[in-house]
Amino acid sequence: MTLVLVSLLGAVGCVVRYLMEYALRRHHPTIRPWATVAANTLGCLVAGYAAYRLIGASDAHLRSIVITGFCGGLTTFSSAFAIPMILQREHRLVYSVTLMATTPLLCTGAFLLGTVFAR
Repeated sequence: MTLVLVSLLGAVGCVVRYLMEYALRRHHPTIRPWATVAANTLGCLVAGYAAYRLIGASDAHLRSIVITGFCGGLTTFSSAFAIPMILQREHRLVYSVTLMATTPLLCTGAFLLGTVFAR
């Protein structure tokens, strides 16, 4: 049953990510990469909250469902580095480096903030 729920919430996470990127692209077509940063940051916030809040053995399945399923579907490490590479190849080096530097910092901060919210 856990596998099914991880799969379903992973799909929900993917849809949330797509909708974030679609909405941002529709209103601000030039800043699409920031939707990836926002999705990764939101996923880390939720993961931080779940990791801190769901610490008991009885919460192990729920933790897997939330972190591996939803957060795994929402976030993507590959896009976090693929998009800056694309920007670099388009000769937008400063933008590329900015994304590479801000993503880990924002995600780390969001994860820690999630643990604070969980307390």
